[in-house]
Amino acid sequence: MSEVREFKTEVQQLLQLMIHSLYSNRDIFLRELVANAADAIDKARFESLTRTELAREWQIRLAVDKEAKTLTITDNGIGMTADEVAANIGTIAKSGTKEFINALAEKGDNTDMPELIGQFGVGFYSAFMVASKVELHTKKSGSDAPAVCWRSTGEGSYELDDSPRTEAGTEIKLFLKDDADIYLENWKLSEIVRKYSDFIAYPVILPQVKVNEDKSETVEDRVLNSQKAIWLRKPSEITDDEYKSFYSHLSNYGGTEYLKAIHMTAEGSSEFKALLFLPKQAPFNLLMPDIQKKGLQLYIKRMFITDECKELLPDYLRFVCGVVDSSDLPLNVSREILQQNPLLGKIQTAVTGKVISEMKKLLENSRENYEKFFSEFGKIVKEGLHTDRVNCEKIKDIVLYESMNTPEGKYITLKEYVDAMPESQQDIYYITGDKRSSVASSPVLEYFRAKGYDVLFMTDPIDEWVMQSMFQYLKKSFKPVTKGEFEEKDSEEKIKAAAEKYAKLVDFLKEKLADKVSEVRFSARLTESPCCLIVDNSALPPHMERLFRAMHQEIPVSKRIFELNADHPLIEAFNAKIAAGETSEQMEKFANALYNQALLLEGSPLDNPVEFASTITALLGAALK
Repeated sequence: MSEVREFKTEVQQLLQLMIHSLYSNRDIFLRELVANAADAIDKARFESLTRTELAREWQIRLAVDKEAKTLTITDNGIGMTADEVAANIGTIAKSGTKEFINALAEKGDNTDMPELIGQFGVGFYSAFMVASKVELHTKKSGSDAPAVCWRSTGEGSYELDDSPRTEAGTEIKLFLKDDADIYLENWKLSEIVRKYSDFIAYPVILPQVKVNEDKSETVEDRVLNSQKAIWLRKPSEITDDEYKSFYSHLSNYGGTEYLKAIHMTAEGSSEFKALLFLPKQAPFNLLMPDIQKKGLQLYIKRMFITDECKELLPDYLRFVCGVVDSSDLPLNVSREILQQNPLLGKIQTAVTGKVISEMKKLLENSRENYEKFFSEFGKIVKEGLHTDRVNCEKIKDIVLYESMNTPEGKYITLKEYVDAMPESQQDIYYITGDKRSSVASSPVLEYFRAKGYDVLFMTDPIDEWVMQSMFQYLKKSFKPVTKGEFEEKDSEEKIKAAAEKYAKLVDFLKEKLADKVSEVRFSARLTESPCCLIVDNSALPPHMERLFRAMHQEIPVSKRIFELNADHPLIEAFNAKIAAGETSEQMEKFANALYNQALLLEGSPLDNPVEFASTITALLGAALK
């Protein structure tokens, strides 16, 4: 007997939202309907555990009729009675899934709790994004209640009628809109199922027409989804080929080679499973955030939600690829746009901790592989030293640096640096620069080399920024060797005497280099070179200034401190000339040559290389006469 009913006001509002604006990607409708079908089978399968006569070969079927322009989705799950259809589809936020869970809770029976997917009744309406009319036939599993038909054009009312359906389950027929013909194509349906429902536990079947050798046609069932959610399996059961295939499916790096697979299972306040991969090689777009995909793939009870969930990992671990499958996150009104949920924060905390822990294990157990990995991704990991206050100390344990005492290409940890410090050394010394060859030849290292102290070489562009918040490690303070005063109490008297002895030279250099340096002074940090340039504590190092300018940022050129070595014969000879009253143009050129020498020694470009070459030529000519 046919009966027409009006949708509740909120349902009419939802229909308009669904049809016109809720989902920007129309493909989502099939994901929603397949998810609801899987949910219905879950319920029936659970029921069959105690009523074995209800057991059957569970499946979801798709069928296309191009002439009638219909797409049909059928499941052999729990089905519904007429009252349940009116309750679950006629009223918004009435969820059969929620009622099922509540009923189990009242019984206190959680044995073999099935994985329930979706909130039926909400995602169902997404069908109207592509259909001008929807017709549903359903029969309750294990019940004598007659089958029922529900049909609607989504325009304010729906019709309930008797249905000829005899098998338990639900059939949803979509009468497609004129602009939705693409959903009649097998390739398109296959593409959507593989993308969104590949790991649903039940086969999603689509009949395909096969042309035989004799040109006759037969119809064969084709399973569209793999049903292999390998993150739910034990690692011992997964083959290398399966790992490689899954990594290739997930990653944006190309190929099948990865460094390490990481399984994790979380229980308690937030239940989820994850399979993560540390890659071997960085992709070309690692440092191009505008074109790089970030985040892990998020599934909720095997249902694909998004392949770019940035909330699951901090940005400094953006090279990690993998899957997180949550049992607790809700499948909201819009699965396309995951709403902010506090559970995401808990998942991120757990996943971040796990990744850092696994990186540390790799460092301890496979040093060579870790060093290769760090050479690819270390500059990204270091971002966490500045941005992740919670895990900063743990990240300090896994970062690597070259140093003055290590061969080129070899790394040490901060712990190894501290363990090797002489008893007289109190601080961790470091130098920042563009590349190893530049910092390794810097004259400011001479004192530390003479004392037997090591100096960390920080040559990644991010190092200077990171060190602004890196104050200590194992109660040892970080000290830059190219900044500020050089604290050496034993040399105080010597520096004072040099300042008096070479006062005229200092005044001369201050005058002639006034546009280049902020101060001229003597220092104990030099033992071999005649001079060096030092950065004031509050100023940017020259290589950072160059980096910012390369990014088209206006950075004023800061004057640096010009330090002299009182024991160097060149300084003594220069002073003798100035003390004798010689202040000719030639002496000014010598002053500029000395300054340019300091620039060369630290690897900085010269302000006027032609002038410097001319001065050196004149000096060589005078020496050879």
